[in-house]
Amino acid sequence: MATDMEVTYQGTVYPWHCDHMGHMNVMWYVGKFDEATWSLFARMGITPDYLREQERGMVAVDQRISYRQEALAGDVVLVRSALLEARSKVIRFCHRMENATTGDTLAITVLTGVHLDRTTRRSCPLPDEQLARAKAMVTEFDPGI
Repeated sequence: MATDMEVTYQGTVYPWHCDHMGHMNVMWYVGKFDEATWSLFARMGITPDYLREQERGMVAVDQRISYRQEALAGDVVLVRSALLEARSKVIRFCHRMENATTGDTLAITVLTGVHLDRTTRRSCPLPDEQLARAKAMVTEFDPGI
C-alpha cells in the first residue's frame, strides 16, 4: 500500500487567474486539480491512448473541495495526489494543493470517478492491468473532508 502523496501538477498563478477579490478564482483551482487528475490517471495506465483506442472514458460523479488559504498572482503551486479507493468501476482519490514556497495547504479536493464505456454510455469494469495498478497505489491518507 502506498503511503506518500505524489506530485501530479506544478504551475504558477497568473494575474488572469485572479478575480476581483485579488486571489485565484475557484474555477482555476478546479482546472489545476483536473490537470493533476489526468497525471494521476496516466500513472494507473488510464492514458489518452488507452481511452481513445478502447472507447473508454472517466467521468466525475462527486467532487468536494475545501478551500484553506488564498493563492495569489505569482504564487507557485503544486498538487499532491493519492488514491483512496479502487474498485472494479470506481476510483476515489484526492488532491492537496500547496504553496510550493511555504508548503501551506491551499485547498483539498476528494473526487469519485467512474470508468465508462463511451459507446454504451454505461459504467464498465477497468481492465485487470489498470485496476491492479490502481489498487497498488491506494494509500491510507485521510484528506479530512
